[in-house]
Amino acid sequence: CGSGLSGDYISDEGHYWIGMDISPAMLDVAVEREVEGDLLLADMGHGVPFRPGMFDGCISISAVQWLCNADKKSHSPPKRLYRFFSTLYTALARGSRAVLQLYPENSEQLELITAQAMRAGFTGGMVVDYPNSTKAKKFFLCLFVGTSGPLPKGLGTECAAGEELHQAKFTNERTRFRNIKGKSVKKSRDWILEKKERRRRQGKEVRADTKYTGRKRRPRF
Repeated sequence: CGSGLSGDYISDEGHYWIGMDISPAMLDVAVEREVEGDLLLADMGHGVPFRPGMFDGCISISAVQWLCNADKKSHSPPKRLYRFFSTLYTALARGSRAVLQLYPENSEQLELITAQAMRAGFTGGMVVDYPNSTKAKKFFLCLFVGTSGPLPKGLGTECAAGEELHQAKFTNERTRFRNIKGKSVKKSRDWILEKKERRRRQGKEVRADTKYTGRKRRPRF
């Protein structure tokens, strides 16, 4: 929650809120500003320490990507992300939503964050504002607990021809290549098709799928 700037807007809208931050200095600023919300000194990577179904919603601004960093030897980014998302899922009431704005360093980091959110039980997807801009571009991970709703429309997502850009979505369904048992799935046809599909969702140029995709060639002399 930082110094509670976003909390002021939540209070103005008539909501009660509890903010958590890992920085004592930022929380001290929030106390000096006399914000109306309750404040908690905590590390997101240790989880959200609240009773099940306690909250109707959650917002986060430029915080989740820091869980991808291993600041200590004991830190495991996938485990810390899963701990955060799993406890957040428990703390949210059924039918509630979470909107987490973040700045991923690369596509791999974005995949890691969304994969751990999906593993924790969330549904939803990524909404991108101004995807063609380098300065105004923003990523919003919109998550749903229980029944999923329509994703909001990102700002600046209309192309010149009036067509809307596709937004990255994910569900709690397992991918095809994960269902194979007893075989090495890496570099298999399904594994390659899944990887190409992920890159397409990220807006990267990928060659079209053909009957030769993932074929095994004979070893050369």
